Amino acid sequence: MRRTKVSQIYKKTGNLRAVQLLLGHTKVDGTVRYLGVELEYAWAISEAAES
Repeated sequence: MRRTKVSQIYKKTGNLRAVQLLLGHTKVDGTVRYLGVELEYAWAISEAAES
């Protein structure tokens, strides 16, 4: 359930940093791997959400 919940949060908000903090990861690369998304895709979503 943990992965599902953070995946849903990430998809709804696009906030990769928030998901990283929720999971307690020190590096964003680990969060991206955990979510199972490509790093470039993750950053594109995060940047679009900030605009």
